[in-house]
Amino acid sequence: MSQVFLSVGVALVLLIFLTLIRVVGGPTVLDRIVGVNMIGTKTTVLLLLIGLIYEAMPMFIDIALAYAFLNFIATIGACKYFRRSKKIHLDDDMVSEKEGAK
Repeated sequence: MSQVFLSVGVALVLLIFLTLIRVVGGPTVLDRIVGVNMIGTKTTVLLLLIGLIYEAMPMFIDIALAYAFLNFIATIGACKYFRRSKKIHLDDDMVSEKEGAK
């Protein structure tokens, strides 16, 4: 059974590297933020798999929950920062700017 968890863990690491391509080469800031959030989510699952492999679930559940919470807060913070600094343009902002120019 440990081999199954180990192979799933290796697959998750490969998916993290594929997501890293999107983070580095994402066309917009929002793509990069979503990519980082996906990496954080996969890392949380990977932490839980490590807990299953080493049979130390209570400790790894605490670590995974803390990491997931930090990932969530960091994603919200990055979205608010880029929204306030006007470095990203959402569709609503573009529509309101076009209507204001008329």
